[in-house]
Amino acid sequence: MDQPESSAAAVAERFYSAFARRDGDTMAACYAERCDFSDPVFTDIQDHEVGAMWRMLTRRAKDFSVTYKIVGSTAHTAEVEWIADYLFSATGRKVQNHVRSTLQLEGGRIVHHRDVFDLHRWASQALGLKGTLLGWLPPVQQSIRKQARRGLADFLAKEFAAKP
Repeated sequence: MDQPESSAAAVAERFYSAFARRDGDTMAACYAERCDFSDPVFTDIQDHEVGAMWRMLTRRAKDFSVTYKIVGSTAHTAEVEWIADYLFSATGRKVQNHVRSTLQLEGGRIVHHRDVFDLHRWASQALGLKGTLLGWLPPVQQSIRKQARRGLADFLAKEFAAKP
């Protein structure tokens, strides 16, 4: 049976196919005005910050590819498993991140988005020996979060300054 265009599976397909094309604007358009996002790095992103985060990540991506599979859906939720391969810009190290996403929709738009992945595994790849040895420590993980949040704040400031 065909799914309506506003079903969670259709929105997830639109979102992740845009991600594979590095189209942050289309990804941002999949979210409701009032929304939130959380993952092990970006722990509490709200509203306009969510779309800005995806625009930032897709514009900065180097040697990037993503594959995904919608593993479950209802009219209002979708579960997606995806793998991103890219160069981490701060170190130039190759990362392969395995992620499980849960999307919750209202009115055909994402209102809650949760991504789950192993932050220590990510830190080991992105940061090398330091990440392997220390990436499991809460202070190191908090430092990763603060750096990411700072990067998003800088991106938002530049986006805002560029608007007429």
